[in-house]
Amino acid sequence: MRISKSRAARAITAAVAVALIATGCSSDRDSDNKSDGKKDTFVFAGAGDPGSLDPALASDGETFRVTRQAFEALIEHKSGGSEMVGGLADKWSSNDKGTVWTFDLRKNVKFHDGEAFNAAAVCANYDHWFNWTGTYQSSAVSYYWQTIMGGFAKNEDKETPEANYKSCTAKDENTAVIEVKEPSANLPGGFSLNALAIHSPKAIKEYEKQDASAKGDAITYPKYSQEAGTVAGTGPYKITKWNKGNKEVSLERFDGYWGEKAKIKNLVFRTISDEQTRRQALQAGDIDGYDLVAPADVKTLEDQGYGVPTRGVFNLFYVGMSQEANPALKKKEVRQAIAHSIDRENLVKTQLPEGGKVADQFMPDTIEGYSKDVKQYPYDTAKAKKLLKKAGQEKLKVDFCYPTEVTRPYMPAPQDLFELMKDDLEKSGITVTPKAMKWAPDYLDATESGSCDLHMLGWTGDFNDGFNFIGTWFSGYDKQWGFKDKKVFDAVNAGSKLGKHEERIAAYKNANEVVMEYLPGVPVSSSPPAIVFGKNVNPPNVSPLTQEVFAEASFK
Repeated sequence: MRISKSRAARAITAAVAVALIATGCSSDRDSDNKSDGKKDTFVFAGAGDPGSLDPALASDGETFRVTRQAFEALIEHKSGGSEMVGGLADKWSSNDKGTVWTFDLRKNVKFHDGEAFNAAAVCANYDHWFNWTGTYQSSAVSYYWQTIMGGFAKNEDKETPEANYKSCTAKDENTAVIEVKEPSANLPGGFSLNALAIHSPKAIKEYEKQDASAKGDAITYPKYSQEAGTVAGTGPYKITKWNKGNKEVSLERFDGYWGEKAKIKNLVFRTISDEQTRRQALQAGDIDGYDLVAPADVKTLEDQGYGVPTRGVFNLFYVGMSQEANPALKKKEVRQAIAHSIDRENLVKTQLPEGGKVADQFMPDTIEGYSKDVKQYPYDTAKAKKLLKKAGQEKLKVDFCYPTEVTRPYMPAPQDLFELMKDDLEKSGITVTPKAMKWAPDYLDATESGSCDLHMLGWTGDFNDGFNFIGTWFSGYDKQWGFKDKKVFDAVNAGSKLGKHEERIAAYKNANEVVMEYLPGVPVSSSPPAIVFGKNVNPPNVSPLTQEVFAEASFK
């Protein structure tokens, strides 16, 4: 999830909003207090704006933080963990090949608009996505559908992947059967994505009356996805307002929820992009919690009595290399020299929160498929210089892009990380030209197009399968990396269609070893991002997948 991969990231941030709702400087949310003096509104600050109120059109964590409270998928993750558990489906199973998936659905579930949830509703959603046309087929709009299910009933672009989705059948009112053409490592995990959460069929009929459009790289999303009122899920909260001027999305407890009701009536998500401003807002009592706490602030906030839990490690930060942008990077010795030049231990020690780890491959050690046998590239400036000499690149020059105005779970302070790595590279004799770019859209466009010699990015996993990491980058040609090596692609894809768990894990381990032998980039670190809550808050369980359920939160 989570707009970390460059092409996924750009999907939302390139958006042009259709309609601005109310504007102003002060919050228009309900009063924080009931008549009995108890707070009934919880305000949480994120680092960026959501891009859509329809999660099917999204691929970024800030959108999903909001929509996850209102929409539920067939499968969910255990609160505070990565284990898959029943969502709108009580149980699920597949045939031996992994091509036919049967879901036993929960009964007596209602959508926010009063419509009944059933198997026909499930199929209405999947067939709706499968039959998207026009701009909806853009990877900037339907990233996750294409990632999990491939293309559409009728692809309009030759670069769109072939559809793997075959059909959805309502076997009976409470049994839905989804069939795919080929087994996939993305299933059943894909059924847990908020991007594939289930909407009211009545709402879908309204969705289908509106088009998305594109002009160049700018996407104009349909009006319903930019204004509260039409979207309807089954979650514990329903979305009531999106005030773009105030950078706030408001939600209200859904009293018809099938499960345990939300403990707080009103929920507000507010965008505060600056780390220091988020901290000051919490300390002033203007908000009740915020995400992506600066590592340097953790102890201070804890000492002041705030709750600062850290998530489990489920992400990866890396330095990417574009071989098309700089032909010198086509030489393996040059890529190895760069890897040996970066003091990853120092980066983890000085820049990441406690519990951060040095990465030696493109997935954290918390994911099955992690290999202990990958080739290592320890910090060694002398060796880096020898490798550059061997490659005839003793005067290597690189442009190094880094983002501004952003904080990511894997990248708490981009400029500080960049400066340290720049110093490391220069110690090996590499001339570094800094290229600072605003996160959206400049940086994301540049990294997606492969125009940066070196760049910094990362990924937070969507679900616990190794292919969700290595397959995201290395299952085929990607402009971000600019290389074509069949051995790498074949190794990464080898496990993606294996049905037996043990065989798949073995294939992932081998793929990690092949990738790190080739060395398309430098995995740097994995970190446990911190989240903070007010002194008067009983917080929700924090999730390694950043999938907090705010219906669990309450005031003391």
